Amino acid sequence: MVSNGIQPTPSSSPIGDVAYLARSEHRVPALVAVTDRPRSRSELCELTGVSSSTIRRTLREFEDRSWIRKEGYRYTTTRLGDAIASGMTDLIGLVETERKLRDVWHWLPDEVSAFPVETWAKLTVTVAEPDSPYCPVNRFESLLTQTSKLRFLRPEVALMEPVLDELFGLIDDGAAVTLVDRPSCHSYFRSTYPERSSEMMSRNNFTVLEHDELPSYGVGLLDDRVIISCYGRDSGSVRAVIDTDVPAIREWAESVYASYESDARPLEPQPLEEPLE
Repeated sequence: MVSNGIQPTPSSSPIGDVAYLARSEHRVPALVAVTDRPRSRSELCELTGVSSSTIRRTLREFEDRSWIRKEGYRYTTTRLGDAIASGMTDLIGLVETERKLRDVWHWLPDEVSAFPVETWAKLTVTVAEPDSPYCPVNRFESLLTQTSKLRFLRPEVALMEPVLDELFGLIDDGAAVTLVDRPSCHSYFRSTYPERSSEMMSRNNFTVLEHDELPSYGVGLLDDRVIISCYGRDSGSVRAVIDTDVPAIREWAESVYASYESDARPLEPQPLEEPLE
């Protein structure tokens, strides 16, 4: 077929063309740049950071595939080039999303991993790294500064040392805070931070509930975002925090939280210590 005076040329297999684009990091950006507006060879050299001879060979390959055409001293894409640039951009975006989910996939609730692929790109994933173990905790702390209320199922991440001041400040400002956790976790917090725990428990806007059988992940509900916290099974450490404002995930999180909250019981009062004789 001949279209707009462009002669089709033989090409390798589809996978071969994808491999050609992927083998050098400048090729997809160069093609995408030409879809925005006509570009000169010197512009493309500057945009991609490659030499004039390299960009010349790349443009020749693009022309051979009928992805671009030359108009004067500038290059512009054909409809074929537009389609390839769009498809490669989508593919790279999908792989970028997959890469950030790869390390936390096995921790995700089944319902979340079953959401449409389009949802994945709207998840902000913060993973603990060997040199930055508190990255997920710091991410949660930053989100806590942007909410006026908090409900959290399995809130270990909310009770960690770096977050306590922000959590207490939220309570002190009158925000409604409800935590649903296991009795052992509440006991640990009360014994580790007795004064802070007592002060928080004295506030009418702070509610603590206990549940014996909680999921392996945490679910937090803020004003505008949902938090999913992932924990190491052995250490109990926070391995990742995922946050999003996707309505479908919000609906799921509200349902999960409500189901456990309805079965939870108020925290049992801490027994008074007997005075020493």
